[in-house]
Amino acid sequence: MKKLDRRVRKTRSQLRDALVDLTLKRGWDEVNVLDVCEHADVGRSTFYLHFADKEDLLLSGFDELHEGLAATAGAKGTFAFVAPLFEHASQNTKIMRAVAGRKSGQSVQKRFRDVTLELIEAELVALSIGAEVRPHLARYLSGALIELMVGWLEAPASANAASLATLFARLTEGAVSAARRR
Repeated sequence: MKKLDRRVRKTRSQLRDALVDLTLKRGWDEVNVLDVCEHADVGRSTFYLHFADKEDLLLSGFDELHEGLAATAGAKGTFAFVAPLFEHASQNTKIMRAVAGRKSGQSVQKRFRDVTLELIEAELVALSIGAEVRPHLARYLSGALIELMVGWLEAPASANAASLATLFARLTEGAVSAARRR
């Protein structure tokens, strides 16, 4: 992915921050592109240079998240991206709840599944898991990670992000070992 110009990153960040702020204040359905532009002090034509609609703007955050998490892969051990992913979820719980149940919520969930699946698959490639089992194991682990995260977001007091990342890594060891023996 090509690194974006500093001004482009700044504009996108302003728009994303405005969308999040307005969505938290008013709710997803009560926010439109013009509201976002006014709140971000960005022209509507500039908005449309970057994004097709407010849902596209919301989903664009996943591209940056994916890029940042992919950079941690393999750097600090197996599935090192999981702890920063839980931390990100912890910091963005309110916005996730604000879009949940909306049409955008389905898009967000799908994009989140895609991101976790891609990150896990990359880890499995680095672990030399065979191509015949890798896609199945990636889906298995991705589903487990998402369910662990959803359960935690519904009851965040039950554990902290770091302990859940450690738990995921421990639980994953067995599945990865079994795949290697295959």
